[in-house]
Amino acid sequence: MASLLVIDDEASILHAFRRAFGRPDIELLTASSGLEGLEAVAEHQPDVVVLDINLPDMPGLEVFRRIRSQDARIPVIFITGHGTTDTAIEAMKLGAFDYLLKPLELAPLETLIARAFEISRLMRVPARTEIEGPSDGADIIIGRCPAMQEVYKSIGRIAPQEVTALIMGETGTGKELVARAIYQHSRRATGPFLAINCAAIPENLLESELLGHEKGAFTGADRRRIGKFEQCSGGTLFLDEIGDMTPLTQAKILRVLQDQQFERVGGNETIKTDVRIIAATNRDLQRMILDKKFRSDLYYRLSVFTITLPPLRERGEDLMLLVQFFLNRYGLELGKEITQTSPETTEMLRRYSWPGNLRELQSVIKQALLQSTGPVLLPEFLPQFVQVGAQCRVETPGTTPSELDRLIDDGLRSNAPDLYESILNQVKRRLLTKALQETGGNQLRAAKALGISRSTLRNDLKSLGISVERQISKSDDPLE
Repeated sequence: MASLLVIDDEASILHAFRRAFGRPDIELLTASSGLEGLEAVAEHQPDVVVLDINLPDMPGLEVFRRIRSQDARIPVIFITGHGTTDTAIEAMKLGAFDYLLKPLELAPLETLIARAFEISRLMRVPARTEIEGPSDGADIIIGRCPAMQEVYKSIGRIAPQEVTALIMGETGTGKELVARAIYQHSRRATGPFLAINCAAIPENLLESELLGHEKGAFTGADRRRIGKFEQCSGGTLFLDEIGDMTPLTQAKILRVLQDQQFERVGGNETIKTDVRIIAATNRDLQRMILDKKFRSDLYYRLSVFTITLPPLRERGEDLMLLVQFFLNRYGLELGKEITQTSPETTEMLRRYSWPGNLRELQSVIKQALLQSTGPVLLPEFLPQFVQVGAQCRVETPGTTPSELDRLIDDGLRSNAPDLYESILNQVKRRLLTKALQETGGNQLRAAKALGISRSTLRNDLKSLGISVERQISKSDDPLE
């Protein structure tokens, strides 16, 4: 249960919070003075604090400083009248999470507190590797395959070092979990941890979110905003999906990494910061550098130490370890007791390609548990797309860049005739096969995904000798 402490001397404000947040999933604590609030922080260690600037016994800023000295990880949201925003901004510089102006509006208040709860969870709930022992409520990085063993070693090597780290891997492979593990094993574990998804913030707002802006810097900038680099000074900033940054924002971030200083948007004051950066991406940054879409100098700054997470489909027996882990975890949450998976279900889970990786597996297990009856997970409890995808899965190695290089090198060395056409046909064959796997053999959807007409797809299938009966034969794959 998340806990929320509201420190305000106005009875009407406390009453409004009780009405809005008096829910079973939230423990609401209230205090009407600074001293009472500090006692509540020491006793209850709340997940989030809402703090009024003006209190009867001491300034809200002083209360905030004392909270920070007790636990710098607690997100503190200030509420303030129009005449005291300068004090709230000063608090933001010192690391407050955000502030809201009175009178409070419920929708933005709920959104902000939900974000604060999530940030608090990321800092407080440990992210541990499986080899570190029992979970005790921690988020566990599960995996025993060689690639995951290397990930564990990398976390141990990089966590104590004050250098940037770059985590690479497909969507859903657990990049944020690895970033949290690095943070929680670092010297900055008692400081703040903030996470920003660069792909989720509009291009014109991302720079302001990271660096802040001055009042009047652009249309809608009605007050000064403190950015995450300033707010998180002394802590760790996780930049997820950094490959989605525009070149202009990349240049600004590069300067922060080089000089540990920056200016807010629309400002000329140089601000110093002390932030450790952990970045992550699902994109091929080296390819983006060649395409002039990502700065090479920023890449070299970020990739001082790189951790690459393997996709779920390449992790072998880790899959069933994860299935059992999620069955246990979500079985408790949903009141379902599944003790085993049937052999048919196990085979189906292994044959599915898991394009969404761990995130997709979590969703599938939850859906299956909701459908389940009895102690055994049966195939019919799995979502339909998994059942269809498993039937269409071709158990073959993918055409990875290294395989292509090998095929090309072998062909060039042997002076193979028609090498150009041969390589293109093999790649095309693999591409069409993969597209049909992902769409369950549906040619119309496959053609749409590939950006070609259905007739073009049919002609290519015919010319390559690929037969489709809602299932792809092993003999259709060029790498078998």
